[in-house]
Amino acid sequence: MVAALLRGQLRSYPANGHGIFLPQIRKLVFEYCDKWPSSANTRTYILNHLELLARANPHVEVVVRQRNYKEPIVRGYYVNNRDKVIPLNGFEVTGIEKKVELLLDSSGAKIRALKKPVESSTEATRGIWSGLHAERPRL
Repeated sequence: MVAALLRGQLRSYPANGHGIFLPQIRKLVFEYCDKWPSSANTRTYILNHLELLARANPHVEVVVRQRNYKEPIVRGYYVNNRDKVIPLNGFEVTGIEKKVELLLDSSGAKIRALKKPVESSTEATRGIWSGLHAERPRL
């Protein structure tokens, strides 16, 4: 007797690999104040460029939220349940575009500094070459 297969068991789970690439970002949240002048460039970016960004990245959910009396920020949520926040005050519209691209291209992983230089504990397999130890050429 053959066991019945349920429909939920037949689905596949997406993963990065051969033939498929899943972007790591899943959501972008723009937060700005409607009254503060530090949010003026963010409001301009939202009005003029946000629709193009959403059309170019259909896999990303784009949310716009007002934060009264706070500085503008953009927050990226990633597949690995992490988020990254970038403040947008002081940036021109082109600078905001670059910061959004930075969030789109990021993996959401924590940034770790390389603390120790990489050094080998053994000598090279060929040893150290010296012209004094080489055989003389024969003519």
